[in-house]
Amino acid sequence: MAESINTPLASWGFPFLAEPEEVAGLRRLVRTRLNDWGLQEFSDSAQLCVSELVSNVITHVGRGTPAGLTVSLRGARLRIELRDPDARALPALVEARDDEENGRGMALVDALTDRWGVELHEDSKVTWCELVAAPVPPEGQAGARVTRAAKVLSSYGDGELFSTSRRSRLGAMAAEVAVIDVIADLLHWLQTHGHDTDEVLDRAQTHFEAELDAARVTR
Repeated sequence: MAESINTPLASWGFPFLAEPEEVAGLRRLVRTRLNDWGLQEFSDSAQLCVSELVSNVITHVGRGTPAGLTVSLRGARLRIELRDPDARALPALVEARDDEENGRGMALVDALTDRWGVELHEDSKVTWCELVAAPVPPEGQAGARVTRAAKVLSSYGDGELFSTSRRSRLGAMAAEVAVIDVIADLLHWLQTHGHDTDEVLDRAQTHFEAELDAARVTR
């Protein structure tokens, strides 16, 4: 079931011609899409990355180049991909001097994102970067059950996703996908071994609620 974390939870793509006047429109489209997905926290960084990736194509491949932009959610990662038809002009991370206007593009992408890279194809290349939902400390005592659950969930995808709780919508979406996979697998196991899955779910819910009530009493 680990594949579910790498399968896009949502994806959006847009073909365009690499012209300077297209950049503002692409930024607006990305901002709107992230707002629709409830990912406003990524909007500024994502728009800057799109600007730099498109500008890189305009500068090093050429104005008017047919290109394609794709934005997708993969687990806890927001992935931005820009495809262009030149597999020879590769982006490079260079150190630009303070008085230089060019050369900062990929350095900015590198600073804003968790990772980036280039995929080469026979007749094109894809320059991609990923922004990751930042972990936040859990509130209160995590408890032995939460720790055990995190260990189980880590085998269903990116382990860092379950190392702590996340307040971002992106992290929550990815976590829910993995949790549903775990529950479905357990239900299949129970049914295969002759258990009443509805009864087990009812008992688990009752047990869970009883532990919550006990925790409230002790606070």
